[in-house]
Amino acid sequence: MHAFTGERGYGHGPGGWWRGGPFGPPGAAVPWRSSLGVAVVQLVGTGFAAHRQPGRTDLGPGLYALLLAGPALLLLRHRHPRLTVLGTSAVALGYLAAGGPAGPVFLSVVVACVAAVAAGQRVAAWCAVGGLWAGWLLIAHWLYRWLPPPGDRAAGWGQEVAVAAWAAAVLAAAELVRVRRERWARERAERAAAVQRRADEERLRIARELHDVLAHSISVINVQAGVGLALLDQDPEQARTALTTIKAASKEALGEVRQVLDTLRASGAAPRQPAPGLDRLPELTEQAAGAGLAVEVATDGVRAALPPGTDLAAFRIVQEALTNIVRHSGSRTARVRLSYAPDELELRVDDDGPATSDDTADGATGGGNGLVGMRERAAALGGTVEAGPRPDGGFRVHARIPLKVTPAATALPAPPAANEETP
Repeated sequence: MHAFTGERGYGHGPGGWWRGGPFGPPGAAVPWRSSLGVAVVQLVGTGFAAHRQPGRTDLGPGLYALLLAGPALLLLRHRHPRLTVLGTSAVALGYLAAGGPAGPVFLSVVVACVAAVAAGQRVAAWCAVGGLWAGWLLIAHWLYRWLPPPGDRAAGWGQEVAVAAWAAAVLAAAELVRVRRERWARERAERAAAVQRRADEERLRIARELHDVLAHSISVINVQAGVGLALLDQDPEQARTALTTIKAASKEALGEVRQVLDTLRASGAAPRQPAPGLDRLPELTEQAAGAGLAVEVATDGVRAALPPGTDLAAFRIVQEALTNIVRHSGSRTARVRLSYAPDELELRVDDDGPATSDDTADGATGGGNGLVGMRERAAALGGTVEAGPRPDGGFRVHARIPLKVTPAATALPAPPAANEETP
């Protein structure tokens, strides 16, 4: 009896068959096309090889059944990879024991082995190939005396090196497929995570924008509505002024909300209006004045043009700080200081307090996100926001934003204390 290589021709490898993609994940559709292709190759290839091997057992119903049994088992390789690789190895070993002509009978074993390793059944694949090799050694060097064809002789031990190399090549190909599938799966997961992360970041950005716009404008409207109700009978002119402020604040809020929503309706379209920045600080102080809060603005250093993201973040931080004062402080005066440095913008918003006690009556429950939004905006640009009571009384918001944008901090900002939150 002869080895896999040489006369019997069992060393003919898959020849790139596995690159056709017949190894799907468990639970995939039945791979009948690739299994049919394996059956055709085994039948036709073995038929041609039989004409050149007159000393071997003639192909009959039994050998044809073994040649078809391997491809039939391949139909199960996606759902039962372990059973398939063990079964095809047993079928190939039976073909060897029957003394059939040399040919591509091991193609089924190769396909099943690669599919099993790719599906994570590495132990089963290694055991199947190792068992087939051990069986071949028994048949080629001992059992050949009692197996067909009559008069066969033992195979040379030197040929077993080629057999071992063939088995190692099959297992190496299977491991290569497994590594590539794992890499592709990891890349798909990373891409999906990146898409989800961008969606989450965009959702948080829109939530912050809406919060900052609505919290400020509605706070002004709330204060002016109270003034208008109190003075409606006593001072109609002052009540008219309050209503005018309400109208202006609501109009501006509607415009900014519409701008945010337009970016959602038309994906990829540029905003119709530029994002607000510190150049709109006079409008912000005017609105605060309409709510009864006098704002003093001071600037240190040479004012320079800011990157759009930094300009927007600085404006929103000042806006949110003034909104906090209007809603939660008894002070009617606020001080805003902007300090420009070559590499940093520093913001400081102070009020003298004290904190009001009517937050609950106004609907504030202490569960707001105002200071959380400030910290997130600053952290996204590599900056920080500190907020809390001053030692001499009152409240201070202190922000530092680098002008050279750095990667966002990986950790989320610490949650604010209950007395720092805005609704």
